[in-house]
Amino acid sequence: MSENLPPCPECAGAHTYGMGALLVCPECGHEWSPSAESADDASGSRVIKDAVGNVLAHGDTVTVVRTLKVKGSPTGIKAGTKVRNIRLVDGVDGHDIDCKVDGFGAMRLKSGVVKKV
Repeated sequence: MSENLPPCPECAGAHTYGMGALLVCPECGHEWSPSAESADDASGSRVIKDAVGNVLAHGDTVTVVRTLKVKGSPTGIKAGTKVRNIRLVDGVDGHDIDCKVDGFGAMRLKSGVVKKV
C-alpha cells in the first residue's frame, strides 16, 4: 500500500480506501470525492462548528453551554446566556468567536463552549 490517502473529513478515521472515483471511510460509511476535497482546501474557507456540530456564521445567535470563569469578575458567564450577532475570527488558542456579552462587554469565546440557537 504505497498510497497516502487522506483521513475521513467526517470522523477523521485513518482507514480510508478508494472505490472507483470516490474515497470511502469504513468506520462511519462516509463517501466523498477527492477532487471536491482539494477544491475546498484551495478556497481557504474555514468552517467553524459549535459544541454540537452546527456550522456557525457571522451574525448568528448562540447560547453558552457551560459556566465560564472571567478574570476580574466575581461571577462568570452563566450557562444559558445568549450572545447575539457573533463575528467569526482567526483567534488565538481556539478563541474564534468575537462577541459582546451583556454585562461583560466585548470578549472572545471558543466555539466549543457555545451552541447555535
